[in-house]
Amino acid sequence: MTTTLSEARRPPEAAGRDRPHRSSRATGRRNWVGGLAGWLWLVVVAVPLYWTLITSLKAQSRYYAENPLVPPADPTLDNYRLVIESDFLRYFANSVVVTVGAVVPAVVFSFMAAYAIVRGRRMRVLRAMNGLFLMGLAIPLQATVIPVYLIIIKLQLYDSLLALILPSIAFAIPLSVLVLANFVRDVPNELFDSMRVDGAGEWTTMWRLAAPLTRPAILTVTIFNALTIWNGFLLPLVLTQSPQRRTLPLALWTFQGQYGVNVPAVLAAVVLTTLPVLILYAFGRRQLLSGLTAGFSR
Repeated sequence: MTTTLSEARRPPEAAGRDRPHRSSRATGRRNWVGGLAGWLWLVVVAVPLYWTLITSLKAQSRYYAENPLVPPADPTLDNYRLVIESDFLRYFANSVVVTVGAVVPAVVFSFMAAYAIVRGRRMRVLRAMNGLFLMGLAIPLQATVIPVYLIIIKLQLYDSLLALILPSIAFAIPLSVLVLANFVRDVPNELFDSMRVDGAGEWTTMWRLAAPLTRPAILTVTIFNALTIWNGFLLPLVLTQSPQRRTLPLALWTFQGQYGVNVPAVLAAVVLTTLPVLILYAFGRRQLLSGLTAGFSR
């Protein structure tokens, strides 16, 4: 009884001081299981990257004679020289043209479509278009290869970079519209009303109000689509034939012979192919992470 009365007579400030102490002690416990799982995942990710880098510096004659995880005793850049001399710059230019030519129209069209869907949600046509875009997410690329191939043949665009750009735009639009529409929907209606009171039209409101406020989402969609199109393999394989139209993922076949594969040269090509992706991520990682986590902070 004495203990109960003394605890009841304690001032609320003293009781409040004990709560943070208990919570800090609870949160100060180390999550050994989570930390061990994080280190294991780091090893799973780092070992292939480490093997790719050191193997690209090995000579082909010594690749099978050494331990694959041991760094080369005499590293060489002959594999990178071989890759660059095998029309690497042409393949790189083709990938850049296809990626930029598909990403820019896809993002611009997706943003305008998302703005129209959000601001004109009372119109049945726009609601039907939104449902059509959502249906595009359920159709995989592999299921449309034959129809796309026949359409490209009818349009006489086979074995051209435009044959890669047009389908890439179509497959990038559904997810882009979904992401951008959610961000445009989060813009307060009061801002749109104030722009309308100032005499701004829908076109001005879209580019001067909605576009700056949804810039993290636009950059996120741009980076995601660029990575997807840059690493695309199926469309270049089906829609192109001549070596002059190859992109970088398809060009890796250049180092595959009839009876063997030049593994160090292939991995050197992989390293050179990955460099633009790493540079893009290095410059846009903050905007990319902010765009991906913006929905959780609201």
